[in-house]
Amino acid sequence: MSDPAVPRRSTLDLRTFTPARVALGRSGASLPTKALLDFTLDHARARDAVHADFDAARLIADLGPLGLAVTEVRSQALDRSDYLRRPDLGRRLEPGSAQLLARSASAPCQLAVVVADGLSAAAVHSHAADVVRRLLPSLAEDEAAAIDHVVVASGARVALGDEIGAILGARMVVMLIGERPGLSAPDSLGAYLTFAPQPGRTDAERNCVSNIHHAGLSHDEAAFKIAWLIREGLAREVTGVALKDESAERAPRRIGTFSSG
Repeated sequence: MSDPAVPRRSTLDLRTFTPARVALGRSGASLPTKALLDFTLDHARARDAVHADFDAARLIADLGPLGLAVTEVRSQALDRSDYLRRPDLGRRLEPGSAQLLARSASAPCQLAVVVADGLSAAAVHSHAADVVRRLLPSLAEDEAAAIDHVVVASGARVALGDEIGAILGARMVVMLIGERPGLSAPDSLGAYLTFAPQPGRTDAERNCVSNIHHAGLSHDEAAFKIAWLIREGLAREVTGVALKDESAERAPRRIGTFSSG
């Protein structure tokens, strides 16, 4: 006797599992009006996120209650248009910022945290301060992983953290940066960790914790993963493909016990 046929799952059920545009229906040979309008709205939000201004002063104010001294710098990109057309300029500090960091680098440090606008200032405004807030109690458990410098960078690409870390003499740099906006997430934050930062490091030498936003990885989960990678990266003196994220094998201890208020 053959097994009974497995009931076919309705395609509409997929929409409960993914924000992807599936099972939109059709109107003749075209999309329904609502699906088209939703796409147009999400596309506009993504474009707005790319072009939005970065409020560095607001971010510094948000970080102030955490008791962290913050240095503000910018890349060689003159404005947002320059930044979008010349990615290379976003990877290098403008001379005045490099000199400012050099004056503050009185001694080598363990860990530098860079918070940068990237391709979505909205992501940084919405999530960066809360992620740092949740990161602090976990790092406080290990003096070797204490944050020595916090830098807020405008017009930045990921690789700008390498130059910042090198100038500060940091053993590791963590960059929190706005990710490229998508149609389902215009405000997604990413965290990039690099051991022994130097200009010329490749993406293979970094670890990335991505999709930090309200419908993705929560602030608590992100902070736990980042803290684990910081501690293990410093202990093993490596990041990137040589450091596998095994944080899921350990349950969070103190992360998540602090409110975002």
